[in-house]
Amino acid sequence: MLDDDAWPALPLDAWRETCDTLHMLAQIVGKIRLRLAPPEPEWAQVALYVTPRGLTTSPIPYPPRSFQIDFDLIGHQIEIVASDGETRSIPLRPRSVADYYHELMDTLRAMGLRVRIWPMPVEVPNPIRFDQDTTHASYDAEYARRFAGAIVSVDSAMKEFRAPFRRRQSLVQFFFGTFDLSYARFSGRPATPPRDDLVTRVAMDAEEICVGFWAGDDRFPEPGFWSYAYPKPPGTERLRLRPSAAFWNDAMGLFLLRYEDVRRADSPRTMLREFFTSAFDQLSALANWGQA
Repeated sequence: MLDDDAWPALPLDAWRETCDTLHMLAQIVGKIRLRLAPPEPEWAQVALYVTPRGLTTSPIPYPPRSFQIDFDLIGHQIEIVASDGETRSIPLRPRSVADYYHELMDTLRAMGLRVRIWPMPVEVPNPIRFDQDTTHASYDAEYARRFAGAIVSVDSAMKEFRAPFRRRQSLVQFFFGTFDLSYARFSGRPATPPRDDLVTRVAMDAEEICVGFWAGDDRFPEPGFWSYAYPKPPGTERLRLRPSAAFWNDAMGLFLLRYEDVRRADSPRTMLREFFTSAFDQLSALANWGQA
């Protein structure tokens, strides 16, 4: 039976402006972690993580202290928590990204946490500097809460799928650039990145099979789940993944499964597990991972 609290309706058109604003705020916070955290393969040091109330950076080193920044999408605030016990909060409400940027950076300085970031969004069309962005200024509390509920459910399902794998794998991670929740498994073999820019060189230097969830964008304007293998094995688009609702999107170069199909299933977790398992089993066989 459908559980509307665990798998809330999340039509992108109903909250696109709030989604875009949260995306920019996640980029600001993610760039703070990027500036201070030790580099890791596949940009693992920049990822955010799901909490019962939204997202967190997890502890960021700032010797001899550490701190973390949380998005509380239930209580509707950004929380900064330091290891010496100092805490500050910034309410989440309709206001511009520029206002958030200045207040967040001022708050960090007041806490003795001095950090400078490149104030330009990445991996988005027509980026606007954070300190000049008065375009993104929406916050719909109800849809922020729904988004939190959705990623909590997806995070749990991904962790269930991740648990038994014994080779190299990522954590279940939320990336600020693409504003998506993802999980990757690796064959152990290197790969040649498809482009020479810094982001791609670090992100795609190893064979991987990745699954994930995102709220949608102009290419696919609704929330959904995706899966791909890199490098793409010949014949990938001819695979027939389970469940039958899954399909290949040639323009995006990956398999998709609509969130709405999952949330309306008798058992959303079972359907997701079937999609993730089918994607990994078929893609790894096609890519000869058994020889890795």
